[in-house]
Amino acid sequence: MSDTRELLQANRLILCHFDSYSTALVFARWPDGSLLAPAPLPATASLVEAPAELASVHAAQPVCAAGIAQLALDEAELVYVGDFDAWAASEEGLIRIHLLRFTNFEAPAHRIEGAGGVFRPISALRGAAAIELPLVRKVFDLIMGGGGR
Repeated sequence: MSDTRELLQANRLILCHFDSYSTALVFARWPDGSLLAPAPLPATASLVEAPAELASVHAAQPVCAAGIAQLALDEAELVYVGDFDAWAASEEGLIRIHLLRFTNFEAPAHRIEGAGGVFRPISALRGAAAIELPLVRKVFDLIMGGGGR
């Protein structure tokens, strides 16, 4: 198993854009309906508390670099939001969910479309997996509360 494949199986990314002028917050939604890249959580996954110790496979920098490369995004347009901390557990093991926020003036729709996704506001995310909705709500609360910027 390649290192990149292992990293992306043990981690997921939420991609968002926040416009501080209009306070518009949008999330990347992928063709399979998921809000997580590069794949949805396994069907048996459940949200859990963070583990006491962080395994190297969950370290943010290599995970984000692998995800950015796989989605062909521009690393210079993204920031890692370290205030966001979310985890899921499944029969495959622990999965860490990371948050990346685009810093462009406007949401870079062309970047997400190039990777097969679209940007959607939280109000248009109905139909997403039930396990993903609390995650985007957590992002919403964090960013609207002044964090993650």
